[in-house]
Amino acid sequence: MALFGFFGRKKDKPVALKRVAPGAAKATAPAPPRRKLIPQDITYEQAKTFARAKDPDVRSELASRDDVQPEILYFLSEDEHAEVRRQVAANNATPRQADLVLTRDKDDEVRCDLALKIGRLIPGISQMQNERLQEATLEVLQILARDQLPRVRAIIAEEIKHATKVPQPVINKLARDVELIVAAPILEYSPLLADHDLLEIIHAGVAKGGLSAIARRTKVSQKLAEAIFDAGDIAASASLLANPNAKLKSSTLDKVAETAEQHEPLHEPLARRPELSVGAIRRITAFVSSAILQVLQNEHELDDDTAKVVNEAVKKRLKQEEANPAQAETAAAKVRKLEELGKLTEETIVQSAETGQRGFVGEALALKAEVPIGAINKMLDSRSGKAMTAASWKAGLSARGAMKLQQLVARVPANSMIHARDGVKYALSETEMEWFLTYFRELVEKDAA
Repeated sequence: MALFGFFGRKKDKPVALKRVAPGAAKATAPAPPRRKLIPQDITYEQAKTFARAKDPDVRSELASRDDVQPEILYFLSEDEHAEVRRQVAANNATPRQADLVLTRDKDDEVRCDLALKIGRLIPGISQMQNERLQEATLEVLQILARDQLPRVRAIIAEEIKHATKVPQPVINKLARDVELIVAAPILEYSPLLADHDLLEIIHAGVAKGGLSAIARRTKVSQKLAEAIFDAGDIAASASLLANPNAKLKSSTLDKVAETAEQHEPLHEPLARRPELSVGAIRRITAFVSSAILQVLQNEHELDDDTAKVVNEAVKKRLKQEEANPAQAETAAAKVRKLEELGKLTEETIVQSAETGQRGFVGEALALKAEVPIGAINKMLDSRSGKAMTAASWKAGLSARGAMKLQQLVARVPANSMIHARDGVKYALSETEMEWFLTYFRELVEKDAA
């Protein structure tokens, strides 16, 4: 390698990047700032000297700077210490030739840091200063998308899931990945997957859980919905039923109603579908719980004959459940049991929301937030992004979890969604969220008075 060779390209304006791998734990406190080992202003000759320093901390600090010449960063990309190479990988000033070297790095963390940087550059790739740089960036992306470590591929998938300027082969490969953490973000969000792509993926076989990701897409056509139902994946079918953006034929729902008796996870999301025909409603009254029958009463405009059938079914089911309480475990009982076992986590709550288990989610929020279930149900019924955000915050969920519940359970309109600030923080103040909680508590108290 020619030491400090010239690579002749303009440096793009550096972008601050934070290293956070998917699923990384949230730091409890910021690390104390490290003592600077290199002066603020250094000459090119001084930079070359620091690049050869015996102390790896000096070389690491140099590798993290955005004012270092590209050829020096290229030299440091082959440093013997992994931490130095990690700094080079995360540095936006690093030339793509060095990034290409780092795609083959033996240290997994180096490649993860590189994947995070490249993935975050892709959405704005068309704004890069020259075509050669765009091509080199995409070349690095393509190599990382084939990395042997699933975590590297997962980071790439998470960062480019909404991007529109990605080579189609990269999207197709990630969507078909055998690891769900890689395939799911692309299957659920990528705008580059058309219906024919998704149908091919379904017919060819998808990673376990991949069908559920497709079922949660912002738009699901009738043809795609039928393919998901026909695959026989109950979790995916429940997610599809819970997706307000999925277009479902009444005839398809009739078919689901015929097979739903043996699959309890389908009961609630099926009962909440507005397209449910009178025939399907009458069919499911024969086997769903009293709670689901009440959902039918509350969410559908029933003709007199059907209303009479449902009312009689409610009375009959209540008697059966009263006689056999062990066979009719309520959502509240399930929630309490999971809480006692330490398993009532955000993941559990969000997964229940994804499969349309609104009753369970409501009880979980009530227990976790210590808010009356009546108030939680009113918050859910309000379709208010602020109300749902307040309930989620009080229950200890993350801001991203709150967004999921707004969309999947409260069905908040897109223009009323409260999005996480900086992707991870609650956008409302604690005072504002407490106000919403108090307001809905008082509504319940007034109703009871």
